[in-house]
Amino acid sequence: VVRFIAGNDHFFLNLVMPAAKLALDAARDIPGSSMVVAMARNGTDFGIQVSGTGDAWFTGPAQVPEGLFLGNYGPADANPDIGDSAITETVGLGGFSMAAAPAIVRFVGGDVPLALATTRSMYDVTLGENPAFAIPILDFRGAPTGIDVLAVARTGILPQINTGMAGAVPGTGQVGAGLVKPPAECFTAALRRLASSVPADTEATA
Repeated sequence: VVRFIAGNDHFFLNLVMPAAKLALDAARDIPGSSMVVAMARNGTDFGIQVSGTGDAWFTGPAQVPEGLFLGNYGPADANPDIGDSAITETVGLGGFSMAAAPAIVRFVGGDVPLALATTRSMYDVTLGENPAFAIPILDFRGAPTGIDVLAVARTGILPQINTGMAGAVPGTGQVGAGLVKPPAECFTAALRRLASSVPADTEATA
C-alpha cells in the first residue's frame, strides 16, 4: 500500500477533495453571498452552486478539455469534462495555484508562463487570498480563493480547471490530461438568481 501511494503522484487528490468540500460547506447559505461553493461536472453538464442561492445548481454544457493525450489518442477520443475534482479549484487549489506547481503544468500541456498568467488572472475573479496556500514564485502571496460570480460576470474571466480526460467510449479510461473552463452561462444564471433574492437596498457580498 505504501509503495502504491508513494508511486502515485495524484494520490493526494483523494485527500484534498473531501477537505476542500468540507471547507467550502462552511461558507454555504450566507444571504447575499456571491461566492461559489461547489463546481462539478458529469460528462454532459457543468454545474456550480453559490452560497447565497441555497442548493440550486446553475448548469451549462461541459466542455472538452484541451491538453496532452496518451498514446495514440486524440481530441476525437475525449469525452466532455467529467468528475468532482473541480472542488479543488473552488477552494483555490488546482488550476488556481498552477504557479506553485510547474511539474503539473507540463502534464496538462502548459508551460511556466501560462501557469503564472493563469494564477494571476484568478485573483481578478476571487474574493480573497488564502495565506495557508502560499505561492513562493509570487512572493508567497496566498492562493486566489473564493470564486465570485459577480467578478466572473464583470470581467469575463472564467475559472481555470486542471483535469484528466476520460475516453468518450465507455471502458476506455483516461486518454489524456489538460485544461478546461466552465461555461459562462453558469455564472450569469447564478448572478440573476442572486440578484432576484437580494433586496434592492442590499449589496451582494461574500
